[in-house]
Amino acid sequence: MTRMFPLLARLLAICLAAPTLFAASRLKDLSIVEGGRDNQLVGYGIVVGLAGDGDSNAATTLRSVANILQRYGLTVPASDIKAKNVAAVMITADISAFMKVGSRIDVNVASMGDAKSLQGSVLLQSPLLGADGRVYAVAQGPVAIGGFSGGAGGAGGATVTRNHPTVGNITNGAIVEREITAQIVRDNVVRVLLHNPDYTTASRMADAINAKWPAAANPVDAATIAIQLPEDYRGRNVAFIADLGQIESTSDTLARIVINERTGTIVATSTVRLSQVAIAHGSLTITVTSNQGVSQPNALSNGQTAAVQSTQTAVNEGKGGFTIVNEPPTIERLAAALNALGVSTREMMAIFQTLKRSGALQAELVIN
Repeated sequence: MTRMFPLLARLLAICLAAPTLFAASRLKDLSIVEGGRDNQLVGYGIVVGLAGDGDSNAATTLRSVANILQRYGLTVPASDIKAKNVAAVMITADISAFMKVGSRIDVNVASMGDAKSLQGSVLLQSPLLGADGRVYAVAQGPVAIGGFSGGAGGAGGATVTRNHPTVGNITNGAIVEREITAQIVRDNVVRVLLHNPDYTTASRMADAINAKWPAAANPVDAATIAIQLPEDYRGRNVAFIADLGQIESTSDTLARIVINERTGTIVATSTVRLSQVAIAHGSLTITVTSNQGVSQPNALSNGQTAAVQSTQTAVNEGKGGFTIVNEPPTIERLAAALNALGVSTREMMAIFQTLKRSGALQAELVIN
């Protein structure tokens, strides 16, 4: 893990060396137009065609299959149905704004019961409902899981599993049956919503818009900018939104350090600042080794061979380091100091937490 700190220092140097090269972004990449949001859909369905990997005769699955058969004029008691090749699933999807009737969207399928795999399955026609309980799309088709599970019942019960065989998706698997009405212009006013609410960013965006259309934009709060439709764009809403999205502005970022302990990933923004601080670091390692030996008696001694357990303990205390972080109090100086100490990711977490408690770290610390 310690090898990542030179890399972190180099990455920070590259990102901070030329702050103006990639600072400006298009408004369409920083925000969305109010009224053009996505909506979530969810549904319950049945997949068939599993090769004995389906639900183990769950009552809900059996009743679902019986109800499907009844729709086709076949009345079969649930107790007479076997569910080895069938599984109950939940279906989820996001429907974007302006999707018209007949358009197709992708859906995700996940097993609800104890099915071992959805490999080779086909989803039967299932309605997808919105938060208001109305049907907005209908899903059906073969499920692609992007993985597999095999080897069950082999020697020693060994199995091989890649990815998650009980979760899959169907590309273009749902047809939109009801359009969600979206209104983006109200009383000749367009409101844009920032992906990352920030007062500085909202003010900069409003200034950039006003530079093109004077006095048109008004930042309502940290997340919202209200824009009056210019006279020459009245009745041409699409053209205005297209031109608005091409305006470039510089976004501001919070001082934040994010550490993912599981993967050893560290991300720090260039706005992180430190007070002048001294950091001491040392490590103590205690190693306990257990060895299994054999005591063998001499010939003709009438003794018995016996196992002998031996334990060895070693203590290694690493040499402590004391590093002073001087001006300029930036993340680059901190990265260089931590690199000099040679700390691991786990040790760096403790250092950052201590810096935060001491009040020397002027940044938000996020540990996943």
